[in-house]
Amino acid sequence: MKKLIVILCSLFILSLLIVFGPNIYVKTTTKNKIIENNYKDISEVDTIVVLGAGVWDNGPSPMLRDRLDKAIELYNEGISKKIIMTGDHGRKDYDEVNAMKDYVVERGIPSSDVFMDHAGFSTYDSMYRAKYIFNAKKIVIVSQEYHLYRSIYIANKLGIKAYGVPAKKIKYSGQLNRDLREILARDKDFIKCIFKPKSKYLGEEISLEGSGDVTNDKKE
Repeated sequence: MKKLIVILCSLFILSLLIVFGPNIYVKTTTKNKIIENNYKDISEVDTIVVLGAGVWDNGPSPMLRDRLDKAIELYNEGISKKIIMTGDHGRKDYDEVNAMKDYVVERGIPSSDVFMDHAGFSTYDSMYRAKYIFNAKKIVIVSQEYHLYRSIYIANKLGIKAYGVPAKKIKYSGQLNRDLREILARDKDFIKCIFKPKSKYLGEEISLEGSGDVTNDKKE
């Protein structure tokens, strides 16, 4: 009986290490790359990358709006004059990236400075495509803070120098569920970054030195 208890306790401890070990590692190795206010240390950035979130019938969800507002702020601060909107556009009736681009263009950002990554179906895909489709070498990622640790970690492991700037800190409904899911997502992407599989959808390279309008897919 005593031996069984020892085995069960050992398995429990091992399970905790497997689940929480990668989380601790991902957060501790990236936390110093999250910058909230002092942007002066960020220079020569290829692009601002805004990670997609939900869109509703009337446009970006509150969480996504906060990301986009922060991206507008960074653009106006001169952090970079190029923005990549990356998100889910896998169906005609669900389109994050056009909603994201429309939002910032309506607020004064030139359309030619805004690129759309229509196949950013996951954080890993978004970072992989930033590297291999848009040839980005140094980026600033915009999302909520809980999401930035994993985003920066993936980018770094793919050879991108990345900083994260969090959207404004407010409480969103369902945040506890997102925090719990993020633990498993960090575990998954920690393993994924060991093997570095190709993103499912690739395509031709897109130069950030050109116009973002080459990624437009709407008819005028």
